[in-house]
Parts: sequence; C-alpha cells; structure tokens
Amino acid sequence: MICAPWRRSRPLPNPAAGFVLPGRLAGCVCALLLAPSAFAQPFDLLIRGGRVVDGTGNPARFADVAVTNGRIAAVGKITGEARRVVDAPGLIVAPGFIDLHTHADEITEQPRAENFVRMGVTTVVAGNCGSSTLEVASILRALDTNGASVNFATLVGHNTVREKAMGGSFDRVPTAAELARMEELVARAMRAGAVGLSTGLIYLPGTFAKTEEIIALARVAAEHGGLYATHMRNESTRIIEALDEATRVSREGGLPLHVSHLKLGGERAWGQASNVLAYLERARASGLEVTWDQYAYTASSTGMRQLIPDEASDGGREKFLARLANPEEKAGIMAEMKRRLRERGREDYAYAVIASYAQDPSLNGLSIVQAAAKLRGTNSLDAQVETILEIQRHGGASGVFHGMSEDDLQTFLRHPFTAVACDSGLREFGQGVPHPRGYGNNARILARYVRELQVLRLEDAIRRMTSLPAADFGFKNRGQLRPGAWADVVVFDPAKVQDQATYADPHHYATGFAWVFVNGVAVVEQDRHTGARPGQALRGPGAKP
Repeated sequence: MICAPWRRSRPLPNPAAGFVLPGRLAGCVCALLLAPSAFAQPFDLLIRGGRVVDGTGNPARFADVAVTNGRIAAVGKITGEARRVVDAPGLIVAPGFIDLHTHADEITEQPRAENFVRMGVTTVVAGNCGSSTLEVASILRALDTNGASVNFATLVGHNTVREKAMGGSFDRVPTAAELARMEELVARAMRAGAVGLSTGLIYLPGTFAKTEEIIALARVAAEHGGLYATHMRNESTRIIEALDEATRVSREGGLPLHVSHLKLGGERAWGQASNVLAYLERARASGLEVTWDQYAYTASSTGMRQLIPDEASDGGREKFLARLANPEEKAGIMAEMKRRLRERGREDYAYAVIASYAQDPSLNGLSIVQAAAKLRGTNSLDAQVETILEIQRHGGASGVFHGMSEDDLQTFLRHPFTAVACDSGLREFGQGVPHPRGYGNNARILARYVRELQVLRLEDAIRRMTSLPAADFGFKNRGQLRPGAWADVVVFDPAKVQDQATYADPHHYATGFAWVFVNGVAVVEQDRHTGARPGQALRGPGAKP
C-alpha cells in the first residue's frame, strides 16, 4: 500500500498548549489500518525500558516501543516477542528529527548523510534558499531505487528556475515567454513531487526579481498543494520590509509561508526579536499560515560573494571580471563595499571567516582581516576588500559570518512555533572549515539549550524537531511515536548527548546517540553509522504517478 507522505491542509500548533494536537497529524488511511492488533508477532523491533518523549510535547513516560514493517506497532507496556530487542533504560526514546531547511541536494552522491543521522536527523528537506535540482523526478526515482540513510524531500528553487529561463543573472523583469517558462518549470517540479517553492532573495539571480514574479510562481506551487519557503531579502535592519514582501507572496499566491532560518544579523538589528515575533503572530492572526525555523548558532554561513554588491555580478562571471578590469568600475565596487560595511556598523571584515576556498585552502579558517595580512602584507580595509574581490575572481569561497546576538537567538527559540533546522549541506568529513551546525545543530539544542541553560524543557525541544516541522510541511505519519507512524526513532542519553563541532574545529560528529532508526532500520548504533540506507523519497501532494 502506498501513502502520500504530504498533504495540502496542515494543522497549526496550539499556542496555548504549546504542542501539536496528535490526531490532527494523522489523516492517512494507513494509520487506521495499522493498529497494534493488525501486526502478527513477533515484532521486528522492540525498544524496551526507555523514557518515551512522543513528539507532541506531552510529558515523558516510561514505555516500550514496538516496530513492524517499518512502522510503529505499539507504544506502552509490551510483553510480546521481537526479532530484535534494544534495551534503553536511562535513555530517551523519541521520534527521529525532521530538518526542514537543509542543502542536502547531493543526496544521491552522499546517500549516507552521516553528518545528519549522527545528530538524530532522519528526514531532510533540500532545495532551500532558491537553489535546487530541476530534475526532481529523477532524484526521487533514484532514491526509490538506491535508497539513502535519511528520508528526503525537496523544494524547487526560484533562483535555479530563473537562471534556466533567463540564461543568467539579469537586473530586469522576465519577458512574458521567460515567465511562462519559469511557471512551467515550477509546475513540472511540483508534478514530480516537490513540496513547494523556495526563494533566496539575497542571491543571484533572485535578488533582481520583483515581488510580482515571485507571486506568479507561488500561484503555480499553490495549484499543486505546495508551500512557499523563503530566505528573505533582508534579515537585519530591514527585516520588517522583507516580512511584508514574504507575507504578500503568501496572501496573493494563496499558499502557506515558511520563513527560513529566522535571525537578526548585525549589531544595529539586535534587540528586535520580540518585534519580529509580534509581526509573525499578527500575520497568523490575520489568517495566514506562517511558520518558521531557526538554527542554534550566532553565526551564519553562505558564499563570500554576498559581501560584493549584486550589481557587480549582473550578467554573469565574464561581466564581473570585466568590471574588475576597469579601474573606474572597480573603484566604484570597492567604495560601495566600504559604504555597506559602515552601514552595518562595522569597521572591518573580521566577522567574516573563510570556510572553503578551493584556490588556496591555506586560507580556510582565517578571517578576511587575517587573509589580507597573509596575502598582501597588510590588513588595511583596502587590502581586505581587494582580498574579497580576489577570492571571487578565482571562483569564490564559502564563509562563516559572526553577527547575531545570543539574546535574540534565545528569544526566537523560546517561541512555541520555532522549529529547529540546521541550514547545512552534506558534509565531506575533513574538507574545509565549515560551519559547525552541519554536525551539531540538534545535539546543541539538547545539550546547551535544554540541559545546560534550560531555555527549553526536553519535551518541547523534541517537539520543535519532530511533530512541529512535520505539521509545518504536512508530512504525514512522521514526527510522532504512535501506532501507524513510520518508525523513525532516536534513542539517546540526555545526560551525555553533545555537539562536538566548533567553529575552529568543526569536523566532529555529535555524540550520545545510542541508536537512530529510519523506517525501522538502524542507521546509527552507539554513535557509529551502520551503512544502512532505508530512507524514503517523500513526494508532495501534486506528485503524479
């Protein structure tokens, strides 16, 4: 029997109770057919003696969890036999974590997804920030055939679609024919199983897109039951303007809005978290379905190109190089970079750290200030700007940018509707000096914000990583431990679970996870990957057979 894992109509969490109503996440006929009595014993798996946190936000309780045919068969006091028994006294048994904002687009090349499963993540959503595959059907079919260690869903990216239809980065509106081509590409992806449309409105070529263009594409996604996930145009002092645009797309496009990696970057924006949350609450009260996610760090990560004005890259790489070769145009670019730096209240680029630079890996882990001193013998502001331009001239680099407030982070995290997501891609162990969130985000929530700082209680933290994201994206029968749900399960020691990755030394997997099961199959045992690939391709409601 095949069940669609996604549905258009999604429940909203109950703000008073702080948890998702369990019955509202059901809705698949399979859940009705898979009552415990329908399973012939012995069970395939019995997790015995643990403290069950079921994902709804309800208090933990001592219970056993039985699994048959990849689904939860029963939760409670279970006396039946099982082919495999896992003893879990002293451990937490919870639903596998669902990460709504990843860049795990190369899942077919790195199907082990080890950095994710080693921190308890069992389902990922790729295609975020406007960048995705256009071949949604082929990727999902490949996963059907070859599997992966995580369940996988994808959005279709506006930037990818725009570049395909318009041939590059252009500071103009699309022609009627180009817009029609973009609409068809979105429709094709939705029919293939994409769960919605994503934008990355600080990235090329999407940064040049007008709101009306995004609304037109959002309407196509809405026709196929999709949602709209956005990396907004501004996450700093102009965040309210960016939210105005995002909510307009949701309202006029007729589809739910999901705000990616909610944050406030730059000191001049700090302290506004309560105002941002109040805005989101008003949007919800007005009738919009608005959700959001957050990662547990005060640094972001993206390409170093973001330090360069968009206009410098309009028309593609060759035009960018031509502008740098023209002394007058280059001087204008440098002047604008300095102006923007001062506008953000900064005197230099010490906050920007090179994560991965293929041209010169010796710069990985250095700030732009340090890199300028190494390359040019001076760390003057002119030398820093020249260093950034040189990096982009040689293919660009990824970076880590320190610029958020811990107080704002905790304010966002305390809100009952804030889901947890890492905003990371699949990591190649030992390569570069990437953001530690790709190895430790979920473990950091449990270690720092639950155990150490007690910002969240354990049950609510798990809800933020399980039933809440499942409800946000409408994933059926995921995110809860209840009969009929898919057996994505994590078993961990709450006293020992720990993120080990740091900014300076990020290549360390999270620890404290005794077992991670995906669809009833162990992918992690005692902090070691088993090599299993039981993950499923999750398709949106517009998917056609």
